[in-house]
Amino acid sequence: MYDFTFKPFSKMTDDDYAAVGFKSGLEIHQQLLTDKKLFCRCPAGKYSRHYDAEILRHMRPTLSELGVYDGTALMEFKTKKEIIYRINRETVCTYEMDDTPPFLINEDALDIALGIGMLYNCSLVDELHIARKQYLDGSIPTGFQRTAIYALNGEIPYKDRVVKIVQMSIEEDSCREVSDVGHDRIYLTDRLGMPLIETVTGPDMHTPIEVAEVARLCSKIVRSTNNVRRGMGAAREDVNVSVTGGTRIEIKGVPQIKDIPLLTYNEAMRQWNLLRLRDELKRRGVTPETFKTENFDITNVLKNPHYLPIKNSLENGAVLKCVLLKGFSELLHWQTQTNTYFSKEISDRVRVIACLTTIPNMIHSDSKGDTITSSEWQKVKKFTSAKEEDTIVLVWGSEEDTATAVNEIIIRAKEATIGIPSETRQALSDGTNGFERILPGADRMYPDTDLPPKQIPDERIKEIRSRVPEHFWDREKWYRELKIPADTIGELSISPFAGLFKKSVKEWNINPVFAAVLLVQFPKRLRKKGYDVEILNEEIFSKIISAYKANKITRDGILSLLENVISLGVFFDELLPLPCSDNELDKTFEESKGNLKTIRLYKKENRTKVLMGLTMNKLRGRVPGKDVHSYIESKENSLTNNAEKENA
Repeated sequence: MYDFTFKPFSKMTDDDYAAVGFKSGLEIHQQLLTDKKLFCRCPAGKYSRHYDAEILRHMRPTLSELGVYDGTALMEFKTKKEIIYRINRETVCTYEMDDTPPFLINEDALDIALGIGMLYNCSLVDELHIARKQYLDGSIPTGFQRTAIYALNGEIPYKDRVVKIVQMSIEEDSCREVSDVGHDRIYLTDRLGMPLIETVTGPDMHTPIEVAEVARLCSKIVRSTNNVRRGMGAAREDVNVSVTGGTRIEIKGVPQIKDIPLLTYNEAMRQWNLLRLRDELKRRGVTPETFKTENFDITNVLKNPHYLPIKNSLENGAVLKCVLLKGFSELLHWQTQTNTYFSKEISDRVRVIACLTTIPNMIHSDSKGDTITSSEWQKVKKFTSAKEEDTIVLVWGSEEDTATAVNEIIIRAKEATIGIPSETRQALSDGTNGFERILPGADRMYPDTDLPPKQIPDERIKEIRSRVPEHFWDREKWYRELKIPADTIGELSISPFAGLFKKSVKEWNINPVFAAVLLVQFPKRLRKKGYDVEILNEEIFSKIISAYKANKITRDGILSLLENVISLGVFFDELLPLPCSDNELDKTFEESKGNLKTIRLYKKENRTKVLMGLTMNKLRGRVPGKDVHSYIESKENSLTNNAEKENA
């Protein structure tokens, strides 16, 4: 059935993705721009690697409301991690360390979230219920995240169809991971508790490119409010991918939208190839019912191995174990992703769950590289009674860690006979992905008993709706009608100055091309020259546009004015250049004519252009360039006419 072979990424077509049944959806996490965190009053957005103390914790799973454990929590518990939190007294309080109850929800954050829900055309809840979502990876010290669904059943236009918005939640952000080596995991807590929204789309994207395009669409929607944080880590996409016969796999924490196409391509390839691997095992007679394996301690079989990673480990007191996978010959070298093989599926489980994080952490008899010698492999095969159709996997480390590793190798190999295990996977920099944890289920969620339900009255919804901007695509349509420069349309549509642009054009009758260039291109030019343009707010631009409309400054002088405003850190009327009088224009023109005598002109027809440049260098910003040009042309024409009369 699975006879399609994936082409290189650049060669895949829409029809190819249709042939494998590619489907994808997004879970987009976006930090909100608030001063305080979500359930305490610590400052939000204050990052620092400095810490004043460390706290050590061990995480344990708890029963859900239905009396069962979440599979992800059980998996994390098997890792036996020591979680170390580095805390800064300026950004963390006792709430986040689970020593005091939560404050009531941050009202500013909730207003922002509800407004974004409106932009997604969602139905908003009239009563907010806070729930706890278990996280035993240690990313939240309490072991759970407080979260609440506030919007449902939305949609946004895309191409000739709509993308469904399944739900939106408001929740607190997690810690920043510093390192994860062996059984020690270290976190910084400065990001912890910051307000965050999660937007979940339907599986409505049919190619990797479509996934990235929808992610950009969603990014522009939230950025158009100017109430969300920007920068690395402020927005993170989790991408869900499946193919026909596969299952929903979640690729966690994709930091940049541009990475999405290659990541989703590789995950689709991985699922397709794992389904082909299952079919190959079935052809060999290896099914979930017939699957067989054995494991052995072979520390004394290879006392002085050739392979240095094993040799050095044994010299430091480690043990060496092997797993015999019956009927798996050559299958650990079965390709899954680009330049990636089934052996990495097993190695990842060993790394994450058994905490054997030094790579390589295992070798196998299908390996094409240099590991132990042929004679050493023969010793192991003889000791384990391995047959030609079998594969052997070797793993080394402490007694406890190798026992966990052996168990995970067996579990992952048996899963290959079933198909594709439900997992959360980590985005890697080369466009492939690796195992992160078992995909969480509904059992990780339960009601929070520390916070009461919160009513959201109609009056509040109505007031928020009055402040919600129009959709950016409606703005872009209007901008195209105005024929403003194409390279300003996208940025202006989500700019904090979009409202000012609208007012300038509709109420003040300012030329739309000039207004767009002023609000978008001028700050870019200044940034390239090294100026900090953050000071340029709506109030400053409003005053400059008013001065321009009142003929107090020319277009040519605005860039210099902005440089002065940034340098001084404030705008005041005295910064506006004094208007140029007729006498001053006459005097400057005469000076320019004098200076022209020192310049050698190769073409006489350039005389007017050079005079224009010399004059404007002294009067720029104080008189419109077109007026100076008309003045010089008039003077030059008069001079020419007089000369012709004298010659006649």
